[in-house]
Amino acid sequence: MATITSRLTSFSNSLLQNASSTLAGFQQVRNKYVGRWMIRDIKRRKLAEKHAPERLRLVALKRNDILPVEIRELAGKQIDETIPRQTALRQLTQRCMLTSRARGNVIRWRLSRMMFRHLADYNKLAGVQRALW
Repeated sequence: MATITSRLTSFSNSLLQNASSTLAGFQQVRNKYVGRWMIRDIKRRKLAEKHAPERLRLVALKRNDILPVEIRELAGKQIDETIPRQTALRQLTQRCMLTSRARGNVIRWRLSRMMFRHLADYNKLAGVQRALW
């Protein structure tokens, strides 16, 4: 019996060594985002958060009617040169956190209408219940 267990352990050890040597650099990489659209949206949100104070200050200078035209032009030029375009709030898309769907979202829960309905049907959302009458 001892010989069988020793042979099994040696066999399993050899399998583990072969598997680790053949799959050394080929581990599958996964992340918490659904797809490339969601990854792009997250990058835009981080950029917008990083540049928000400076962008807000420069846009306020650019839109101020009391200031001279030269200062407003300088503020507009500085916006174009220093701040990325993707930091604009209009560039951000409300996406579903589960499916990355861009249309038909319930903004309060950041879910698409289909996922919201599915989760509400099975009582997975706190405080949400289907209408009964």
